Amino acid sequence: MTILRILEFPDPKLRIKAIPIETVDDGLRVVIDNMFETMYAAPGIGLAATQVDFHKRLLVADVSVEKDDPHVLINPRILEKDGSKVSEEGCLSIPGYFDSVKRAETIRVSFLDRNGNQQEKDMEGLLAVCVQHEIDHLEGKLFVDYLSEAKRQKVRKKLHKQRRVQSDSSIMF
Repeated sequence: MTILRILEFPDPKLRIKAIPIETVDDGLRVVIDNMFETMYAAPGIGLAATQVDFHKRLLVADVSVEKDDPHVLINPRILEKDGSKVSEEGCLSIPGYFDSVKRAETIRVSFLDRNGNQQEKDMEGLLAVCVQHEIDHLEGKLFVDYLSEAKRQKVRKKLHKQRRVQSDSSIMF
């Protein structure tokens, strides 16, 4: 398996709306496995294909502590939402930044599994929040879009400073 490069905000590729997947085959399953490898290594609990510059409607998630409850959602679509919950979110594309976001507490999702079988599943709690966050990525939306412009500017500046420090410290001799 391969660890993929995760795009970081404000990369414009994160704003590309993902297109539906037509065929579930072994090539797609390799992408899925690479996405899990990338997500676990990051470490994260969810990853949308858009974040690894693959602009198809695919996400992976595993919110378990043991990392033994993987979810693959191909062409996911939220059918129902219920309740609301404010929780602190972070994002692998916005490293080191967390903020409160309001989302539905429970959702019903339609999707294809890794074998191409149609599924519907009710999700709640952290898994529901994670799947909503990742579906936003597939729509070209980031969790910082729920924040004020002032907070978004703060995130941009913080990430720019982090990148500058990293590039200054990676001088090769």
